[in-house]
Amino acid sequence: MSPDTWQAVAIASEIGKRPRRILLAGVPVVLFRSGETIAALHDRCPHRHVELSKGKVENGEIECPYHGWRFNAAGGCTAIPGHTGAVPGYRVPRLTTFVKEGVVFVASGAPKDEPYLHCAEGQKIIVKLVSSSTRSTLVDAAENILDATHTHFTHKGLLRGLSSERQRVRVDVTGGPGWVEACYTGEERQNGLISRLLEGERVRTIGRFRYPGIAELEYWGPKGLVLATTFHLRQAAESQVDGIGCLIGPQGGLLDHLKSLAFRPMFRIALEQDRRVLASASRNAAYCPQASAIIGPLDFLRRSIEAIMDGAAPPAANQPESFSFEL
Repeated sequence: MSPDTWQAVAIASEIGKRPRRILLAGVPVVLFRSGETIAALHDRCPHRHVELSKGKVENGEIECPYHGWRFNAAGGCTAIPGHTGAVPGYRVPRLTTFVKEGVVFVASGAPKDEPYLHCAEGQKIIVKLVSSSTRSTLVDAAENILDATHTHFTHKGLLRGLSSERQRVRVDVTGGPGWVEACYTGEERQNGLISRLLEGERVRTIGRFRYPGIAELEYWGPKGLVLATTFHLRQAAESQVDGIGCLIGPQGGLLDHLKSLAFRPMFRIALEQDRRVLASASRNAAYCPQASAIIGPLDFLRRSIEAIMDGAAPPAANQPESFSFEL
């Protein structure tokens, strides 16, 4: 993780009196409350390498469960029970933290700007937060969120209707440094349960990927944005992708508030469907690791996502593309 890059790692309300362990690119990190802030340290006591997350928080400091050594939010050792002299300057590596609208971000350095949270910042909206975890790679998980064609099968009845009828759709793919997006037009509405309850008439759909692992979907109606999701994904471990999602809807009146009550339960069903298919693909691919997955003619964003994660410009940055297909 680049020192100047924020990574969303947790929902703040889920970090209570007990410390919380997360993985960040295979590195265990412990999150705990220290006064009004949430601290992040490497989850390893420097004494005997026991997990600090299995200890407890006392007065904003975390206590190792093995010998009771304590560390403050900056990672400095403040107490060694039984020791009568000055406390040596032992330290645990720390990460910078930032809490934005209930989401905890961490960085290995000190980024100069606030973290980016979602695609509707500053607007009058309702936001619900969800967390997820699946066996996969970040590229596969991001492409899955932004892939329109799998919804006829993986999410049949929920995002797509039960009919096999399709509509002729145009997609325009554009990009720039660290981002790529696909804008879909021609699909007036989806007939799945989520679309019927939460959406309505549709003018366009936008799928977007941002570095370091942000996958966004926006659904626009004649009067503006009607529904959006922004998922912050991270490669927690070699075969594990964790994510924090923002489910976004307009805040116009009572009907919008009633619709928002369905955000989390309905999207959790969709997330579970995606989790199962991604985990199944990952397990099956492990039997033949030398085989490369095919990038098909409707995988509009795959090459660009891979390029961005490799630190290169997406192909769409140099050559915007347009396609026509049936969705």
